[in-house]
Amino acid sequence: MRRLLLLPVFLVALVWCAPAYAQARNQLGPLCTTETTPADQMVDACTKIIALKVFKGEQLATIYFWRAVGWNKKGDYTKVITDATEAIRLQPSQAVYNLRGSAYYDKGDYDIAIADFDDALKLGPPSGIIFHNRGNAWRGKRDYAKAIADYDMSIKSDPKSAFSFQNRGISKEALGDLDGALADINQAIRLDPSLPQPLINRTSIWRAKGDFDRAIADGSEAIRLVKDKPPVNIMTPPNSVLISGYTHRALAYEAKGDYARARDDYKATLAIVASDAGSKANQATAKVRLSLVTDAAAPIPRDAPSPATQPAASPAPQQTGAAPLPSPAPAVRGTRMALIIGNGAYAHVKALPNPPNDARAVAKSLRDIGFTVSEGIDLDRAAMQKMTRDFLRAAARAQVALVYYAGHGVQVDGRNYLIPVDVELKPGTGMTEAMIDMDTIMAGLDDQVRTNILIFDACRNNPMAQQVANAGTNRGIEGASGLAAPTSLGAGATLGAGTLIAFATAPGQVALDGEGANSPFSAALSRHIGTPGLEVQQMLTRVRAEVVSSTKNKQVPWSNSSLLGEVYLAEK
Repeated sequence: MRRLLLLPVFLVALVWCAPAYAQARNQLGPLCTTETTPADQMVDACTKIIALKVFKGEQLATIYFWRAVGWNKKGDYTKVITDATEAIRLQPSQAVYNLRGSAYYDKGDYDIAIADFDDALKLGPPSGIIFHNRGNAWRGKRDYAKAIADYDMSIKSDPKSAFSFQNRGISKEALGDLDGALADINQAIRLDPSLPQPLINRTSIWRAKGDFDRAIADGSEAIRLVKDKPPVNIMTPPNSVLISGYTHRALAYEAKGDYARARDDYKATLAIVASDAGSKANQATAKVRLSLVTDAAAPIPRDAPSPATQPAASPAPQQTGAAPLPSPAPAVRGTRMALIIGNGAYAHVKALPNPPNDARAVAKSLRDIGFTVSEGIDLDRAAMQKMTRDFLRAAARAQVALVYYAGHGVQVDGRNYLIPVDVELKPGTGMTEAMIDMDTIMAGLDDQVRTNILIFDACRNNPMAQQVANAGTNRGIEGASGLAAPTSLGAGATLGAGTLIAFATAPGQVALDGEGANSPFSAALSRHIGTPGLEVQQMLTRVRAEVVSSTKNKQVPWSNSSLLGEVYLAEK
């Protein structure tokens, strides 16, 4: 979110105290040291002044500072850091430390950014701008308590800072304080009604509260504001804000069950992304959600009963092979939903005896703690694809979405695929089209207001048929290939609220199918997943320890998390 610059206007006059430098003073100076100068002109003018070699010390530091400002406008943060570092060497100042820290922040180097903001504050006096920027860096590290503390200081310094109220609200939302977040976002909107970003943030809050009409209204107003008056800040380009507005409104329409309008907004998102190379990360989620709402047979009724209220003793019917799959009942806000698939009866690769047992055990454990479970056993591609798509569509109104898969998996060109039972693994083009892309599942679940837990008891290996015979009793098709760690955790269109991905074994290793009725990983998972009051990452730590012990260190489960707080699958 927006960070702020601290521009030392007093330095402009300082540079031009030597009247002998007529060219620099009269022609290049105003272009170099005027904030409103276009970026290319600013960089060019400052470069020419530096080339004159007539300034030294504090004066030269000022020129480097302003050229760094020019690079900042252009979004070239590496050159910002280079010039700011030279300015600091010549003459440290609050402004230049703040500028360099902001560049490190934009590069994702949050610890270095915080160190620069600390140095800036040491030079004094206290600055609300620097507290704001350091708060952003703490938020980047997901240390929301420290972020809020810095935003508090920023607001104390400048009670009219709409961006500080906005960002404090975002931090409170991340910690689950929806009412506190709403109060801060409301204040940001009161302070500056022309800003679209706070309205987009409020869209997600209303959706988390289940008030879809208010979410849609805020999304619509944000889109109108962006179109009427595009943001001029280089850190928030208009297309990025507009894409965010359309995406959040589309999610609200979808949660409400208005698939036609959701479809229109996803199409609008993709039209913008297609013309904006800087927003490609949003494309996958928009494509997946568009396909889901396009093939939806009917809107989700808002007054539909929650499946979570059904007795746990009445499990959903298991689906086998290509049999028709009924769409799961629509979820209401607050529902915890799970998609469970166990594939073992493979027709063209080595069959696995345990995945169906594993899936049934995990499904039972989740039903026992109140999850609404869609369960599939030995699914062919058509059945697996339909069950996955039905789940992703219904999860639009879920609070927690959990996906568990046991069976064969492969890695192809760095992408991970889950294998239906009818896939024939052999060399040739188009092979991946017969499998289920894990990235598609992740993109479909990317949502700011939902927690996602994805658990895979499978390997991703080179899918060559002649290698299957050598697979033995493990779940790998070629043991040397092993697992591929995902490159992101729901960091697409909405910068997801929190995703945890767990694999049965570490990247580069093979997950064992086991000698008993269950795999070592799924046996431990089904035992611990329903433990009351056990935080999900602590639960996985127990699972890891049990698997390592039972396999005599042959298998070490792996997980990676972007969760924003503690998550309990079974209530305390």
